[in-house]
Amino acid sequence: MVCGDHAAGPQSVQVLDRLTGLDNVVLVRGNADRELVALGRGEPSTVGEAYDIDLWAAGQLSPAHLDLLAGLPHPVVLEVAGFGPVVFCHGTPRDDDEVVLVDTRLQRWAEAFADLPAEARTVVCGHTHMPFVRLVDRRLVVNPGSIGMPYGRPGGHWALLTGGDVFLRRVQVDADAAVAQVGHAVHIPRPADLGSGLPTRDLQRRRGAHRLRSARRPRNRPATNDRDRAGRDRNGAHGNPMIRETFSSDSRSGSAADRRPARYSWSILARVGFIRPRGDVPV
Repeated sequence: MVCGDHAAGPQSVQVLDRLTGLDNVVLVRGNADRELVALGRGEPSTVGEAYDIDLWAAGQLSPAHLDLLAGLPHPVVLEVAGFGPVVFCHGTPRDDDEVVLVDTRLQRWAEAFADLPAEARTVVCGHTHMPFVRLVDRRLVVNPGSIGMPYGRPGGHWALLTGGDVFLRRVQVDADAAVAQVGHAVHIPRPADLGSGLPTRDLQRRRGAHRLRSARRPRNRPATNDRDRAGRDRNGAHGNPMIRETFSSDSRSGSAADRRPARYSWSILARVGFIRPRGDVPV
């Protein structure tokens, strides 16, 4: 299971081809997948102002790639031994762009899970790139973290669900080798060169791509507050040191934008087979 955001990066075509070439993988739609489809089809951005890398990546995708991303399901429910029906999603089951964290208040979790059937007792989500496992109103919630843009320690973060147990894992990767390989194999033009056949940021603004995320928020859903969006930058009441290490030391006083992970990380290459990993280690 890959819980969304598959191709927004410097090797969009290679990653999609690698994933679709596997016979045992299920892809779930993420918000970045919707974004690439919109940009690739010349439509306004779906999530605000488009990144230059997303504009470029969308231009690399063929119509078949765009159709693949456009047809991805969200959420996906599969039976897993020891867990029963497991819901795999990106943000939350109701919204691939909704932010929930390990210390998000229970009321928000209950709202996000309100439409789930009673027998779905396990939810695997993504989107925030922060690995955690917690109980929410008698449901087990797992966030494996991120392969391509990890928050916290570098490496490809993933989770193993087996026999009713959850294990958070991390693949160690030679970052310098990965960066060198991507830089040698992929030519990403400068922003000034992106105008050839691709929508520029100015054009995106004129098309209304600057609209706020709140315009897409479902009616009757409260706005995400700063605490839920950025998380705590100290251990807080839960005493969870994972929250501390998800932010760099110089970003705790910055804006939410300053706390975003590196947009084009190298570690996605390890998970899809372009770089030989050093081995799996516990998170």
